[in-house]
Amino acid sequence: MASSPTPASPRAERTRAALLAAGRQLLAERPIDAIAIDELVARAGVAKGSFFNHFADKHAFGRAVAAAVRLELERGIGETNRDVADPLERLAGGMLSGLAFALERPREAAIMLRNSELSTARDHWLNVGIATDIALAVESGAARPEAATSGVRFWLGLCQVTMLNALERQPGRADAAARLAEMLLLGLTGLGASEDRARAVAEKVSARLKQPR
Repeated sequence: MASSPTPASPRAERTRAALLAAGRQLLAERPIDAIAIDELVARAGVAKGSFFNHFADKHAFGRAVAAAVRLELERGIGETNRDVADPLERLAGGMLSGLAFALERPREAAIMLRNSELSTARDHWLNVGIATDIALAVESGAARPEAATSGVRFWLGLCQVTMLNALERQPGRADAAARLAEMLLLGLTGLGASEDRARAVAEKVSARLKQPR
């Protein structure tokens, strides 16, 4: 039996947390290639050698910061979908959460989109929720069979484009809700949902964007 990984010491955890916090501040200002490791460790208040105890290089660090932001988004998606059983509505709730994140926390959304690991595989740990909901939709007949193999990539692409568009245009809530309804209708019918069901889900979920948070 393989042994469990040795837990990091509290000091190592604090160092990593300080580096990630500093990186989030700096990456909100400019891309990773424009940030020197010396500047990063100075902002974090840690020794330069400690950086390489946690990260192979700057790009690995950028991906780690993006993954931390993505985890915060995933928690928001979980809250949005907490009482939702319909897999199509859960997928729509994920896109809603991504758009709301881009509207409310644009700097962090930009960090995530610029530095994210290329994680389009169905079995990637960040994509488990999407893959599960698509599989359930296929099993129930709400999505076409092709969605089982290509649906994760398709849906991730739509979600990222929706967030990028919000960052570029910075729309008001009403306009963003209208665009979200269009994207959901296109996306859900693309997965194989009937137009009537896709429209009902799109209208229900997009209306939530206009509600006070």
